[in-house]
Amino acid sequence: MIRQTPYNKNNEPKNNSEHSANRALPLSGEPEGASGASFISHSLSLPLQSVSAVLTLLNEGCTIPFISRYRKERTGGLDEVQITDISELYDRLKELGKRKETILKTIREQEKLTPELEARIHACMDSTELEDIYLPYKPKRRTRAQIAREQGLEPLALAIMEEAQKPTAPSRSPEGGKEAPPNLPERGGDKLASILQKYQGRAKESLSSRVRIGTPPLSGRLGGASFPLSGRSGGALALDIIAEIVSENQQARNTVRTAYQRGAVITSKVIKKMKDTDEAQKFADYFDFSEPLRRCNSHRLLAMRRGEDQGILRVSITIDGEECISRLTRQFVRGHGVCQTLVSQAVEDSFKRLINPSIENEFAALSKERADEEAIKVFTENLRQLLLSPPLGQKRVLALDPGFTNGCKIACLDEQGNLLHHEIIYPHPPRNQVRQATEALQRMINTYKIEAIAIGNGTASRESKEFVETSLTPHPPLRRERGSEASPNPSERRGVPIPPHLSKELASLSPSPSGRSGGASIFLVSEDGASIYSASPVAREEFPDEDVTTRGAISIGRRLMDPLAELVKIDPKSIGVGQYQHDVDQSKLKHSLDQTVMSCVNQVGVNLNTASLHLLTYVSGLGPALARNIIDYRREHGAFTSRAQLKKVKRLGDTAFQQCAGFLRIPNAKNPLDNSAVHPESYHIVEQMAKDLKCTIKDLIGNKKLLAEIDVKRYLTPSPLSEGRGGVKPPPTP
Repeated sequence: MIRQTPYNKNNEPKNNSEHSANRALPLSGEPEGASGASFISHSLSLPLQSVSAVLTLLNEGCTIPFISRYRKERTGGLDEVQITDISELYDRLKELGKRKETILKTIREQEKLTPELEARIHACMDSTELEDIYLPYKPKRRTRAQIAREQGLEPLALAIMEEAQKPTAPSRSPEGGKEAPPNLPERGGDKLASILQKYQGRAKESLSSRVRIGTPPLSGRLGGASFPLSGRSGGALALDIIAEIVSENQQARNTVRTAYQRGAVITSKVIKKMKDTDEAQKFADYFDFSEPLRRCNSHRLLAMRRGEDQGILRVSITIDGEECISRLTRQFVRGHGVCQTLVSQAVEDSFKRLINPSIENEFAALSKERADEEAIKVFTENLRQLLLSPPLGQKRVLALDPGFTNGCKIACLDEQGNLLHHEIIYPHPPRNQVRQATEALQRMINTYKIEAIAIGNGTASRESKEFVETSLTPHPPLRRERGSEASPNPSERRGVPIPPHLSKELASLSPSPSGRSGGASIFLVSEDGASIYSASPVAREEFPDEDVTTRGAISIGRRLMDPLAELVKIDPKSIGVGQYQHDVDQSKLKHSLDQTVMSCVNQVGVNLNTASLHLLTYVSGLGPALARNIIDYRREHGAFTSRAQLKKVKRLGDTAFQQCAGFLRIPNAKNPLDNSAVHPESYHIVEQMAKDLKCTIKDLIGNKKLLAEIDVKRYLTPSPLSEGRGGVKPPPTP
């Protein structure tokens, strides 16, 4: 029979859990930087050379939009999503590295750091595994095990664990043939007896107390020494040490993690005193709800957690505890005997009091984190679609912010979004000033040559849309048929349905003399966040003399003209395109939304001469300070005529110019490339192409026939990814 190695804190098994996320082993012997690149490459299934190139560019201060568009030859053509994944995982590894430094410093101060332990910590690439390694050395409050150690019981606890690992066969009592706990082997019994007697000689309390602590009192003969095990006796205190050792064992914790991965069930129950409250009714689906954790969708988990935070629900994650205790016992106990029974009791206590609550909290946090990631993903995708909505373009717009009691706020904007006129009309109840409102609407459309009408989709939006459509519909003169009278009901004219409260007022109106009122297109526009914008410092700075209602109407009109330029002024969380946005991790949400806005802004490009401060802030390589400097330069020197002028902006150096230039456009610039996505560093390549084709750059841009004649191979240069293999790279992406 192969005997188990006696238990020792230094020979704990390494982490074999499937719990580790993105689990991959770095190549041994590599320096830390290369090891990180290797880990990222393995985790994301990307070429190591490409990952290393991306990390180098990120460390040089390059932004993700710049790398994905203008450094394809160095990254092997990785797209923006892949580069973002690399950046995020690299950030997590950097945080893990900082945590390693803290752990090593703490263990070194305890003078317990061995070369093997240090190497193990350096090789660890998973935060959960790292915390498991650190757990035995982590400073703790004064626990029950610490009290027992202070009384000199650690040698006794370790000796009991060592004896429990020695297989023994069950013995039978002389009477009745029933099984009875055998005496320990002679040498083990003598060893335990000597340790126990040494403790008894200096004990500060009696070992004969019989206070029950949840397990039946047990005593055995250890080499002639009585060993009581209840209350706060020496035996019970020794079991506290064993329980803590078990709870800090990596293999034991991974056993419980595996049980949670396979069979954890999340359960929510309503708190009785809250069941009948109005606040609780929105959580009625979760008053008595349970589901396997691995099948629980993010929106359900976030709903339960919100109910828990509001004190309405009680949420728990549970597993089959008896089966888990049985598995743990088999790890620490071999055979039958007094020590085996003691360790079994300590294992059960460790699971119930220490391991299970810890792993439950761990999985609660892990499931919440995954739900947050899913919710943030939905939020960012919805935000991307909204920001990249097709703009109406430079047209004169009448923006209408609908309302009942307070009326409909109207703002007329020119092609650049500047305010021309604003007023309030009251076409709806309770005032029902339909005639005056219709005349005012037609007057504004004709006076300011309105080409499109933007209606907010909030309260009274449907009624306002019906009113506008009716107002813009020409009504032909009524004809009298012989033997009958014309119907006085305008709703019968041309088949146009008119709300009852508008029919009487519109009956006497004639069509607009100019006829322009019928030519304006009508659009419903989301007004989410408009009220937030109207009261923000940004709106006050833009329109210091207007009230919040006018600012809100202006925002609605500008959203139709250019959604991206207007929505960047608003906190993305206020746009209303996410789920449970106030329940997810706010720092992660802000980071993801900011990255999404930056991606959209740089994908579309920015007009350098008309972009607002907030739009420029999201351009690659810029920030609030440089964006402000660009605005100041533009105000002082007039419009930019070339990208090269950016270098004259205060504090905008070569690095910032390299990062931002390709994303800034200058319409009608002297050099046509200044209004394209071609980066200034590649101008010479395009110029050479035009020279070889004997045409101008202006003729070359957009001319499919000339572009088809370009022989790309003539302009290739050696590629960093293929040097040494005789390869070449394309020129920097225009």
